[in-house]
Amino acid sequence: MNALGRWQGQTDSPLSAQGREQAQQLGERLAAAELPRFARLVTSDLARAAETATVLGRALGMTPVQEPGLRELDVGEWGGRPHAEIEARWPDEYARFRAGDDHVRPGGAESRALMRGRALAALGRQTSDVGTDPVLVVAHLGLLRSLRPGLKLGNAECFWWADGVTVAASEEKVVL
Repeated sequence: MNALGRWQGQTDSPLSAQGREQAQQLGERLAAAELPRFARLVTSDLARAAETATVLGRALGMTPVQEPGLRELDVGEWGGRPHAEIEARWPDEYARFRAGDDHVRPGGAESRALMRGRALAALGRQTSDVGTDPVLVVAHLGLLRSLRPGLKLGNAECFWWADGVTVAASEEKVVL
């Protein structure tokens, strides 16, 4: 849906052929890198992330754990629609969302603030019992940007989240 310029949200679409290739390449890069041992591989339960995590898991010898709390933003009526249509039908809401308003509920659904709370709770559940070993997380760009506003990250790219934000979850153990 990204390639078609449509807003995905929680639409459960599979990876494209290009997405599978990117996941394979990322898995190879991670397997070849000198990384610490990961305590767990956690993924959103949406097909595109879960499939990516399965590919990474094979490369790293890990089995992904699905975590629904890591789903992309629920965009309600915006889901599956082209950006131009959303902008034309909901101009004020769209402009506020694009400007970074954390409390806009795109398509009448979930705000970034609500998604951030959901994501942090999910990360807390997945890191609370792993000691100091990092957790590898496969998630969606909208979710990652809710945690790191302004994040610039392409498909099949990763970053190390070492400094985190002030919450109860152990962000210093999370690789997103």
